Amino acid sequence: MLVLLPPSESKRGRSRGAALDLARLSFPALSATRDAVLDALGEVSGRPDAATVLGVSPNLTDDIARNARLRTAPATPVGQLYTGVLYDALDLASLDPAALRRARRWILVQSAAFGALRLGDKVPPYRLSMGVNLPGLGPLAGLWREPLEAELTAAAGRRLVVDCRSSTYAAAWTPRGAVARRWVRIEVPGATHNAKHTRGLVTRALCQFDDEPTTPHALREALQPSFEADLVEPASGARPWSLRVTAR
Repeated sequence: MLVLLPPSESKRGRSRGAALDLARLSFPALSATRDAVLDALGEVSGRPDAATVLGVSPNLTDDIARNARLRTAPATPVGQLYTGVLYDALDLASLDPAALRRARRWILVQSAAFGALRLGDKVPPYRLSMGVNLPGLGPLAGLWREPLEAELTAAAGRRLVVDCRSSTYAAAWTPRGAVARRWVRIEVPGATHNAKHTRGLVTRALCQFDDEPTTPHALREALQPSFEADLVEPASGARPWSLRVTAR
């Protein structure tokens, strides 16, 4: 499986440790775009209108200032970096060793600053949303679309793609062709908080499966002991399957 997660605005950093090394991140073909984003983000974060451009509260002065130090700040493993509702429900630290190995193989986090990250990648905390129009680069979802196309299509291979992303991040990569026929979007009714929590629980459950589901129907069957799961087939091969999930 390839399990696609959004990042979280809330992040946990380190006070010491090695700095970011772009050459050591997964998907090295993204390095040029990562470099360009970090340069532009560092520049805009030093401007008086940084909060407006980044679409954040002016009170987040520490977060904005931290964007200017991303190349020198201590880097944190992605599996420990993101906090918040989805990641609290996923609770990677409490997974048994086999489930954690699956998580490291299967989970991919989309990032406005770094494009796509595996749990073992190390990056510093940053403040940047995929919905931002970054001066000099333009809308980030559009900027990432071309470099992510080849990389994530290859990462998906012939596996099932389980999409837990928000629409903002989904805009940066849309599975196509044969990959789209194995693309399942996790839909959760109700408030945003509940949706994030349930997607975290679904991702945790996936990592605990001994047998990897390879079809949308197998995914539904695997989740049904813990979730109400209603699978809807797409009207065309270019659209995802929809798996509407509610925790029991």
